[in-house]
Amino acid sequence: MKKTVMVVMLLLAGLLAKANDHLFIPMDYAQSNHLKAYGMAYWVLEHGIEVQWLLNYKGGSFSFIWHPDFEDELNIRGIKYSKISAGALSGILAEVTSEDVNMDAVKLEKAPKIAVYSPKNKQPWDDAVTLVLTYAEIPYDIVYDGEVLDDSLTQYDWLHLHHEDFTGQYGKFYASFHTQQWYQDQVEECESIAKKYGFDKVSKLKLAVAQRIKEFASNGGFLFAMCSATDSYDIALAGAETDICDVVFDGDPPSASAQQELNFEQTLAFEDFTIVKDPMTYEFANIDANPSFNRFVPKELDYFTLFDFSAKYDPVPTMLCQNHTSTVKGFMGQTTAFMKNTIKSEVLIMGELKAFGEARYIHGNIGEGMWTYYGGHDPEDYQHMVGEDPTELKLHPNSPGYRLILNNILFPAAKKKKLKT
Repeated sequence: MKKTVMVVMLLLAGLLAKANDHLFIPMDYAQSNHLKAYGMAYWVLEHGIEVQWLLNYKGGSFSFIWHPDFEDELNIRGIKYSKISAGALSGILAEVTSEDVNMDAVKLEKAPKIAVYSPKNKQPWDDAVTLVLTYAEIPYDIVYDGEVLDDSLTQYDWLHLHHEDFTGQYGKFYASFHTQQWYQDQVEECESIAKKYGFDKVSKLKLAVAQRIKEFASNGGFLFAMCSATDSYDIALAGAETDICDVVFDGDPPSASAQQELNFEQTLAFEDFTIVKDPMTYEFANIDANPSFNRFVPKELDYFTLFDFSAKYDPVPTMLCQNHTSTVKGFMGQTTAFMKNTIKSEVLIMGELKAFGEARYIHGNIGEGMWTYYGGHDPEDYQHMVGEDPTELKLHPNSPGYRLILNNILFPAAKKKKLKT
């Protein structure tokens, strides 16, 4: 306790001594490491210091009060910054809050506590979010079915869904990988958890988990999902009263009328979709823009555009879209993109490939909370394959695709009144 008090006193003394100085982190093309900059902002919040997020100013820049430890840490992490006076910061704030510019300032107040829903045996490079959290040096906890069912989510502000299959069909990898040891281990692990919690099928376990996660978001949590965790999650919610799994997954055939028994009122993002029941087909539904079915986008044209929202009147999507470019290169995954004709009308599309009818980045509200879905597996690996080497983010420190993930991670730290849209 004495040591903690002393650290706080030293910090306050340093702040008072240099109260007129601030540190400014540009997030436009001048920045040498955008991804580390988010980690720095998070680190400052962990020290109990507010961070100004300057929306649409030099790519969504950050500023916070000067302290020698903060400046040292910026240098250690290789982040471009400048020391500015209180007067200079006041000038910037006057500029961004002016009514005639599409900018604003949002205070980040508290570092959100982060959880990643993922099997315990997965490696960080299996998932883009854990990969970038590790690179940006942002702490997170791993939770899985047991923790969710034991109500551990109440400890967290933000939850990411690893590219899970919430339908209980093991990613529909059966045709290609059911003889592989990793697939068999996955089946064994899931069946063991299901049995422990009293479920006779993995699909019922995953549905219960999906519903608890929905409660987490409805009660004020922030939910983020990528790849197959997006559409499989909504499909599981819609299929709560039916059976869509074939014999190879749960020992009995699916309901003959499973499609008609779907309840789209239970989903977050999608409606009127058609499920794919064939166990040998590597696809869940027609939500996904799948190259084998309905995707005809040449790689050289695979770029999506971020929408330009009003920083003052639409601060939520503005924060989520902060970037140094409005055009982001596409990347594939088990769920690559979302066909716009399956998206609910109230869902906000934040990034799209308009010419091909695809949405890549979408957002919505649920109860007191919010959710974001992001299509694709790895923003810097166009077509990630099972067993491939991990992406080295030190080679992509300015990745605009990865920046979108980190926008979502800092988003819950924003002053709550700014989040009301």
